[in-house]
Amino acid sequence: MSDDEQEERELDLTSPEVVTKYKSAAEIVNKALQLVIKECKPKAKVVDLCEQGDSYIREQTGNMYKNVKRKIERGVAFPTCISVNNTVSHFSPLASDESVLEEGDIVKIDMGCHIDGFIAVVAHTHVLQDGPITGRKADVIAAANTAAEVALRLVRPGKKNKDVTDAIQKVAAAYDCKIVEGVLSHQLKQFVIDGNKVILSVAGPETRVDDAEFEENEVYAIDIVTSTGDGKPKLLDEKQTTIYKRAVDKNYHLKMKASRFIFSEINQKFPIMPFTARALDEKRARLGLVECVNHDLLQPYPVLHEKPGDFVAHIKFTVLLMPNGSDRITSHPLQEQQPTKTIDDPEIKAWLALGTKTKKKGGGKKKKAKKGERTEESTEAEPMDATTNGAESQE
Repeated sequence: MSDDEQEERELDLTSPEVVTKYKSAAEIVNKALQLVIKECKPKAKVVDLCEQGDSYIREQTGNMYKNVKRKIERGVAFPTCISVNNTVSHFSPLASDESVLEEGDIVKIDMGCHIDGFIAVVAHTHVLQDGPITGRKADVIAAANTAAEVALRLVRPGKKNKDVTDAIQKVAAAYDCKIVEGVLSHQLKQFVIDGNKVILSVAGPETRVDDAEFEENEVYAIDIVTSTGDGKPKLLDEKQTTIYKRAVDKNYHLKMKASRFIFSEINQKFPIMPFTARALDEKRARLGLVECVNHDLLQPYPVLHEKPGDFVAHIKFTVLLMPNGSDRITSHPLQEQQPTKTIDDPEIKAWLALGTKTKKKGGGKKKKAKKGERTEESTEAEPMDATTNGAESQE
């Protein structure tokens, strides 16, 4: 086998080294999340929290693979975002922003880390209060968490992306909430945060993706955003957008000097992964980014909002589809919730009762089961209790 074939073959989970890199990235991003949650207090500046998350990831990844022959890229795979209340996602403000957190805020924290391009992402929802979360805030968080638990059990070899889209809608409806439109769960590959296999959050006439079947040794970022509103968020102010990703397949000769300067800096520092404009010279960035975006050289991640008074929750996790079952490598325990709704739907209960690990019994070939008989493969039950709403299920 040639070196190229060897290299190609080892880029998925069949290589123990790749699994280790995913898990190392996950360990760092889980700790970064924990650190940011601890600092989420009333009057904490949002930009400071975002910087703390990113700095921790840079520092920890910088300590790894220092003395290796081949330079290994590592660091932030998605900038830390802190989106509050009815803000849906991607809020990672510039240094001059004065936004602060307040008591009772429902805070979504979203971040990502990579080692050698193997990416682990996570998002979590935390409410700035003591004691259990109640009322509609509890409903929206329980909806996101239960939908995430169902997705974890349905993203498995042989299942299709459409199965997951349909199931998470049903879960959100059980809590009288909506899945937010426009959120995509992507397959992850080395240096690719938005792979071709996609799970739609909401299927509709304007949003279609190719049907896809999940396969062993794939990795997915499962991204669930729920709302007590109508789930159709709006862009209120383009100036709030600060996260961009280089569109590697696009070229254009920029006219403005500021644009050329900024674009050259982006190509040097952030050739592949999403980045925040905070990392660039702020004055030049304001001028230069506009032309880059207008000519599709950069893909923006807009800051979207539901209506004031709506609550939005966000849970995202990274899952490895290993031969022995699904391995969720990023998460954080939720606060206790006391939602106003409970899950009574038998189909949702059946999904939650599915295991996530696969045990193969005995050696040799599997016998094909006759209709109605159990197969030789069984799943190790790790059911989620539909009544706990996962407050402790993410330990």
